[in-house]
Amino acid sequence: PQASDENMSELEGSMVTIIHVFHKYSGHRCKLKKADLKDLINNEMSNFIMKIHENDTLDQLFADLDQNGDLEIDFKEFVALIAMVTSACQEVFTPNPGPQ
Repeated sequence: PQASDENMSELEGSMVTIIHVFHKYSGHRCKLKKADLKDLINNEMSNFIMKIHENDTLDQLFADLDQNGDLEIDFKEFVALIAMVTSACQEVFTPNPGPQ
């Protein structure tokens, strides 16, 4: 079902953004090749993940994400990266409850 933007919650809007960003880099194939993943991380996630300069780093990350071994990252595999990074960064954005 198509929901209009004004009816979406903040979380739903964020989920749609993740989908749009994935498709921006994957195109009509709906799969990321290694170079696509590098561009996406360097352009869209550089505040959370250090920019990837070393091919060894990219190769390892790609291998870890490519669960089905098809040498491409599909949306399900990409969402695993988003979940890992979000979980790792969660403490940075958790409001400090202050003194108890």
